[in-house]
Amino acid sequence: MKSEINSLELEIGTDLLPIGTVVSVEVVKQAVMIYGRKQQQEDNDIIWDYVGCPYPQGHLSHETNVFFNQNQIIKVEYRGLETKGELFLRDKLNQLDR
Repeated sequence: MKSEINSLELEIGTDLLPIGTVVSVEVVKQAVMIYGRKQQQEDNDIIWDYVGCPYPQGHLSHETNVFFNQNQIIKVEYRGLETKGELFLRDKLNQLDR
């Protein structure tokens, strides 16, 4: 019981994560901060769940963008701000997949 109470682990869940969330993903060794959702790379037709940038450096150039999907997230390091507006927008974005 003590380990559960003292756990700092954040759930990944299945809903899209808010902007500003910092995650560890399979495709890079460094933490990534999410700054966009339902994004398309300029040279690709695939719609990715997220686009992020290296954390803590931030967005350096389009070459450092990291495009990834929900299932590639290994761990949520920090969860971004969730306001009423964020929850409303997330609901609309989730409807795109239906």
